Parts: sequence; C-alpha cells; structure tokens
Amino acid sequence: MAKVALQLPSPPKSQFTVLEGNRKVSLIETNGHSQGELPNVTYSIVHTTPGRVRFRLPRLRCDADYAKRLEVLLSADALVKNVRVKPAAMSVAVTYKSDKVSDAKMRSHLHDLIQAASEVVVLKNSTSSETEKEPSWPGLQLSAVATTLAVLGGPLGLSIPPLIVVLPIAIATLPVVQRAWEGIRVERKLNIDFLDFMAIAITTFQGQFLTPSLMLGLIEVGENIRDRTARSSAQQTLDLLSSLGQFVWVERNGDKQQIPIQDVQRGDTVIVYPGEQVPVDGSILRGKALLDEQKLTGESMPVLKKKGQPVFASTLVREGRIYILAEWIGNDTRAGQSIKLMQEAPVHDTRMENYATKFAQKAVVPTLLLGGAVFAATRNPSRAASVLTLDFATGIRVSVPTTVLAALTYAARRGILIRSGRALEQLAEVDTIVFDKTGTLTKGEVDVVSVESLNPATSRLRVLELAAAAEQRLTHPVAEAIVRYAQAEQVEILPRSKWDYQLGLGVQAQIDGETVFVGSDRFLRTSGIDTEALNGHQKSPNSAIYVASNGQLQGIIKYSDLLRPESREVITALSTVEGVEIHMLTGDNKRTATAVAAELGILPTHTHAEAFPEQKATVVRQLHEQGKTVAFVGDGINDSPALAYADVSVSFANSSEIARETADLVLMQNDLHGLLEAIAIARQAKQLIRQNTGLVAVPNLAAMVIAVFFGLNPLAATVVNNGSTVVAGVNGLRPILKNRQHKALPSAR
Repeated sequence: MAKVALQLPSPPKSQFTVLEGNRKVSLIETNGHSQGELPNVTYSIVHTTPGRVRFRLPRLRCDADYAKRLEVLLSADALVKNVRVKPAAMSVAVTYKSDKVSDAKMRSHLHDLIQAASEVVVLKNSTSSETEKEPSWPGLQLSAVATTLAVLGGPLGLSIPPLIVVLPIAIATLPVVQRAWEGIRVERKLNIDFLDFMAIAITTFQGQFLTPSLMLGLIEVGENIRDRTARSSAQQTLDLLSSLGQFVWVERNGDKQQIPIQDVQRGDTVIVYPGEQVPVDGSILRGKALLDEQKLTGESMPVLKKKGQPVFASTLVREGRIYILAEWIGNDTRAGQSIKLMQEAPVHDTRMENYATKFAQKAVVPTLLLGGAVFAATRNPSRAASVLTLDFATGIRVSVPTTVLAALTYAARRGILIRSGRALEQLAEVDTIVFDKTGTLTKGEVDVVSVESLNPATSRLRVLELAAAAEQRLTHPVAEAIVRYAQAEQVEILPRSKWDYQLGLGVQAQIDGETVFVGSDRFLRTSGIDTEALNGHQKSPNSAIYVASNGQLQGIIKYSDLLRPESREVITALSTVEGVEIHMLTGDNKRTATAVAAELGILPTHTHAEAFPEQKATVVRQLHEQGKTVAFVGDGINDSPALAYADVSVSFANSSEIARETADLVLMQNDLHGLLEAIAIARQAKQLIRQNTGLVAVPNLAAMVIAVFFGLNPLAATVVNNGSTVVAGVNGLRPILKNRQHKALPSAR
C-alpha cells in the first residue's frame, strides 16, 4: 500500500479518508459509538528514541483482527516509515519521519491510531494501491478491434476505410517492433519478433488485414502467459536483522540498557535472556545457557554453552542467561554470511532462456532465407508472406508457456507452489536430489523412542511416570518430549514438590515420597547413583536420559529426532528411478548422520555430516559442476545458500522465511510426498511440450512445402499456423482439464 496522509475523523464520523494528491479516497469505515467516542485500548510505551517508538499492547495477543487493522492503519500513514507488529510479543515498533513531526505530536497521533484500530470493520480497495499496478499494454484489445474491422471489411464486405483497420494493427505491432529492435541492438541477432514483424508488415501492405490481426492476438496471448510463468530476476532483499528482535539488552559502563539492534557495536557486552535469539556472533563472558542452534547448524539437540565458548546470531537461548562479547554484528555474522551467499547466487532469466525461445530462435534465419528465396524465384510477395507466416515460432511461443502455466496451476491446486516455468523445466531434468536432514527428513523435534526398566522391581510405566513428574513444566526439549510421551501413554503426571534443576545435567525432585534423579549418566554418578548397569547401553545411535530413585538406577529413556512418517517411502520411490542420486547434508555429527542415512538407505558416500551453510553450498556447487541437475530440499537459515545455488530449490510452508523466499518450489502441505508429485507434474509437462512441438511443426512443415513449391494463400497459411497453435494450446491445458490423480513417480517418467 502506498504511503498516504491519514485524516482521523472527529467523532461521531464513521469513515476515515486518505489524501492522495488533491483527492480524498475512502479507505476504511468504523462502527461509531452512540457517545461519539472510540473505546479505550490499553497500552504502554516500552522504548522510545527520536524517530522510533515501541509499544506494548496486550490486545495483540488475543485479537488477531485488531493486529491486522492496526498494521493497515499505521502502514497507510504518510509519517510512518516502517511498522513491525509482533502479536506473540504484544509489541508494535514504529519508525517515523522525525524531521516532519515532533516526537510528542507523533506519539499523540499514534495514540489516536491505536484507539481507532479497534473499530475498523471494513477494508476497501484503496485507489492508491491500484495506481501502483503496472499499466498493461492493450495489445489484445487492439488486435481484437483490428480483427473485427478486418472481418467486417473483408468477408462481410462492408465499406471500411483501410486506414481505420491499419491504425490498430500498427499500434498493436509496436511492442513486437520494440522487441525486434532490442534483439538487433542488444543481442546482435534477428529474433522471432523480427520474423513476426516481417510477416505482419508484408500482409498488412498487401491489404490482407485479417492475417496480421490474428497473428497479433496470438502473439499477445503468448507474451502474457510467458510473462506470468517467468521467474522475477529481482530477489527480495533479506536482511538478518529483520529476522531478529528489534531491541537488545547491552551492558555499558556497568549499566544495563535496551537499545535498537542496529545500534549494537563490536565490543559491546550483549545480554541474552531465556526465549530470546542471540543477536550477534561472539564469545560468552559469563553465564551459561542451553542454545538451540537448529536454524543455523541443523543440530537437532540444544547445546550447552559456557564462559569462553562461541555463540552465533539467530540461535535461541532455551534456558539460562549469558553475557556475550559482540565480535561480529549484522550481516557480518555467520548467519548474515549465509544470507549473503544466497543473494550472490546466480539468478536465471526464464524469458531469454526457456525452451520455447531457444527452439523458436533457431527457426528465424532459415525461415527468413526461405521466404527471401521464394520471393526471388517467384517475385510474388504473397508466397513469401505465406512462408514467413508459417513459422514455428508463434505456435511454440503460445503452446509451451500455456503448458507451463497449466502445470503450475495444477500443482498449486495440489498444494505445491512452483514459482516459475524455469523451475518446472529444471525439475523435470533433476538427476540428483540433496536433502537436509533436520526438519526435512526428520521432524526437527525430539521424540521419545523407548522407555526401558533396568530394575526388575520397577515397571517401564513407573520409570516413565517418575521421569514425567520430574520433568514437568521444564522448557528443555527432552523434558517436553517425555511429558508428551507420558500423556500419549495416558500415564498420570504425579505432583512434584521440592526440586532442583541443574542446567545441562538434569533435575532432582521429590515425587511420591521418593528422591528422583532424571538426567545424564554424569549427573547420576555425581549424585551417588551406581551406573554400572549402563555399560551395555552406550552404543545406541539414539540419545538417552536416565532415571533413578531411592539411590538406585531405575530405567533409561531413549530419544531422537524421529524421521518424518513419509521419509522412507519417498526416498525409496526416488531411489527406484534410474540414474537419480540421493544425498543427505546435515550439521549433525557423523555418528548420528550415518545412523539416519542407513535407516533411509542413503549411501555413506552420499552422506555429508557436520556441514555449516557455506559447506552445504559447496557440496551443491560441486555436484552441479559434475554436470548434474541438482534439487536441494531444506528448511532453515543454514540451508538458504544451498537452496540458492541448486538448480531447483525445495522448501516447506512452515520453513524459515529465508528458506521459503529462496525456494523455487514450496510444499504447502509440509509433506515430502509433494516432491514426488511435483516431479511427476514437471515430467508430464515436459512430455506435453514435446507433443506440442510436433503438433506445431508437422502441419506447418507440410504447409511450408506447399507454399514453397505450389503457392499458398497467406490467409490459408494463417489458418494452418493458428489452427496448429490452438490445438497445441488446448493439449497443453491437459493438466488442469483432466481432474485425475497423478501416478507414482516411476510411472510418470
């Protein structure tokens, strides 16, 4: 929405207006109160600096509609530069033009907007937003007018001055002329637009107005469809700071203060509390914390970090509090460099590199030479025009983008968002698929695998009962997994009295009259528990937590980041396709990576462990340099460089924002089966493109022979050309015309 000046109504008016130039445009309506007053919305100012203010609004957390209305109002205000609404944090941060208004007046103005947002009930389409749309060239309308006039003045025999028919043809031809000139000036070659222009010009000068009119209509249809299927060459700018909190706590000269994240400097002491993201790369000065590094490294389990150890931006503090010496900030951090790698990845322009253009370009010069030869031999411009009309370019330029658009539409209906025609073409050629492990092949969260009793006098349910009671209300992912598992097993969560949680070790609690210890083997040993019985359980690929009570070891609970339910089936289906390699990349250690790969049937030589973002991108680049067409499937910040460098990048709807923006293909159902279906759709589209090429080439080639050796009326040539184009176009629509389930991948080859 464009920035506009907002006029707040004086009660009891029921409509807001915005000023756009010298015009007033209705934007929103309000209910209004009988007393002529807006209801009071409670809020507080958390932080303010010149040009920026941050509010705390409890209503945001429980009223999603209010949050949306408030964001619309603030974004529409001409004085507001930037708005960030975070309902979960009950926070609204507003950056405004401090050079245009005083801080006091702006706070008063924002107060009015906060109150007014509670009563906005209708959002209308703003005229200002409409003006931002790019004006569309009326080529289709002009060609339709020209065709109508040509029919009236030709077959119907009405007396229509030729100039009236020529004028819309000439105007509609301007984009064709412009593209032809750019091909000559920029690419130094004659392109298909030059061929189209020649055919249009010759038939127009001959007075055969119906032929150029129909040609222009089909050309415009093809161009519009092709533009819709093209991938934009301008990627959205992604800034690491935009994904982190707006404010951070720092300690300067012994005082704690909250400052905007942009104001953090190298050498600052940054304080990070539980539930907050680390905003900088640095080392811990004091304190210890359990850090979730999954978004950055892919490591599924939180890592305990202490004084002197490094920490990285975008990781999450699960428990504890740490003071960090800021060594790298903003886009200089490891996460920032991942985004930089992604932005530096090559962007491919579909418009100049798609299958249709390449094929059609090859026919331009031969067609021109043949048309020239026919004219030189016969001195008949009509026969030359027929040859030029019977080009393969028009049919291919219409049918191929139509097929691509139909495939993209069908995929979208199946919950698969494919962003471009190029991505669809590349997906059909994929011979190597690289999967990230955590969150892609696995669920990305800890789940209990098994509960075992190590004491004959204690049942496994009793072990689970004690563990769940001790771990209740702790935020550690293993604790949460144990409680979830106990609830699923319908085990009663016993009350917990006195308890003591030691970060990175475990918890001691009084439960049902017993002193219970739940934690690592080291925690149990330091607590005086005999752990000799654990010797046979150390080689399991799964991680484990141990349960003891009354001074005795009672049991063991194994946990892991479990595979997605569909992972084995999908990997097996992909492996059955001849020539397709399956690779797995992960930031996890080699032991865990190898165990997961073995479970999925992925070769050890195709398993890459302990890989940071830049290493993931390197693996993808190396595979690409070997001549492979690579698809990469990932979901986190750590995957974004690899996603950007892959031929086809795949992510999920619930992935990180950066991964979704980078991906060519987004599985909206968050299910890997969508990848199988996407490949099947892409391969069917490729098959249809080949069919359409034949449907266009065969009749045009036959008509070309007739035109060269026997002569063919330009109108008849147009009928052959356009007729084959229509047939190929309808054939290309089969993905959406046939409402049928796609078969499994191997049969879709």
